[in-house]
Amino acid sequence: MLPPENRLRRREDFATAVRRGRRAGNRRLVVHLSSGTDPHAGRESPLPARAGFVVSKAVGNAVVRNRVQRRLRHLIRARLFRVPPGSLVVVRALPGAGTADNDQLARDLDAALERLLGGVRQ
Repeated sequence: MLPPENRLRRREDFATAVRRGRRAGNRRLVVHLSSGTDPHAGRESPLPARAGFVVSKAVGNAVVRNRVQRRLRHLIRARLFRVPPGSLVVVRALPGAGTADNDQLARDLDAALERLLGGVRQ
């Protein structure tokens, strides 16, 4: 389970990550990363990185979509520390994700994050 402070829930936040952020992808996943702070927050302390998921019907039926989303949520939880604080991450599953195993999804997610974070260090 992803902690509540690391969940991306609002439609505007998803749109910000997809429109303003950079993206990297492969056959199974597309990862969007938008660095920066949340314009809706009035805090001085940096917000934690937050992640959200998009798994469309093209991936499979409801059982397959939920399984893919659970796997991705588990994988991103272990990798979210690499993302700068205040960043928004949207992981979009492509149809190939429905038949992929955990190792394939992990490799694809790692490769996409590495491309996006290559020049960004905390």
